[in-house]
Amino acid sequence: MTKTNNELTCSIVIRAYNEEQHIRQLLDGISQQTIKKLEVILVDSGSTDNTLHIVNEFKSTFPLYIVHIQPNEFTFGRSLNLGLSHAHGDLIVIASAHVFPVYPDWLESLLAPFADQKIALSYGKQRGNKTSLFSEQRVFEQWYPEKTIHRQEHPFCNNANAAIRRNLWESHHYDETLSGLEDIAWANWAIKEGFFLSYVAEAEVIHIHNETPQAVYNRYRREGMAFKHIFPNEHFGLWNLLRLFTTNAYHDIRHAIDDHTLTESLSNIVWFRWMQFWGTYQGYRHTGPLTWHLKKTFYYPQSSLKTKNTLTRNVEPIRYNE
Repeated sequence: MTKTNNELTCSIVIRAYNEEQHIRQLLDGISQQTIKKLEVILVDSGSTDNTLHIVNEFKSTFPLYIVHIQPNEFTFGRSLNLGLSHAHGDLIVIASAHVFPVYPDWLESLLAPFADQKIALSYGKQRGNKTSLFSEQRVFEQWYPEKTIHRQEHPFCNNANAAIRRNLWESHHYDETLSGLEDIAWANWAIKEGFFLSYVAEAEVIHIHNETPQAVYNRYRREGMAFKHIFPNEHFGLWNLLRLFTTNAYHDIRHAIDDHTLTESLSNIVWFRWMQFWGTYQGYRHTGPLTWHLKKTFYYPQSSLKTKNTLTRNVEPIRYNE
């Protein structure tokens, strides 16, 4: 049976693993949203830090439920399917545990496109913070522009900051076998069914990665594996690796010079872009299933053109106690 609650504007599904440094800021941001009729479902995949303790502090702020998934069962798709199966809203917001909204109308902006019945999914702008690597910021600027796209006809999106219709998910669950890009696979299905995506520049979050070189390599390797599975006719060879590394590193360096930040950015520009495309290359070369060894590598590592922000808004940003 369809689980719906007409009193809810949306359900928010958050995937988390050892997110004590960031989860409070996200939940605080949710509590300050203009939309109040919501519930939060946190899917925890074995946190060993204070993540769950912090989450429990918000149970008096809004309806909040914690569901658990065993580490050896985890994939992004499986975790999302579990979270959505516990949600009651007709619209489901999906957020990474290490993002937080910039504005109090984040949810309102992200959900507005669903007034159009042909919109299956919306996703919002992402930016880094002051600790983000220079090249990571450039990736955000490239992937998430300053202008909203009301009816997007290609499947790019990102489940760190997105929303979908629950009834469409009930027709087609997330692919639990993929190592990543479950969002793009689902969006690709929705577009083939005659729906559109909507990109909402006003629905902005700060996305904090702060990854090591090995973590960057692992992220792009698992996404390379997934992309090859979703689009089997696509190729990524040595020429693509060398060309994309060279051109992206070159343009990053040029912009770092313009920003007078080359001295502190040069080394991380080189290693980030190399790990990005070396990981992608290795992901395309991988054959075989997503084993427990790969899951531990990808999901449970050891602890471990220049655009200006031209979007101006008459909305006061959320003031966090950082």
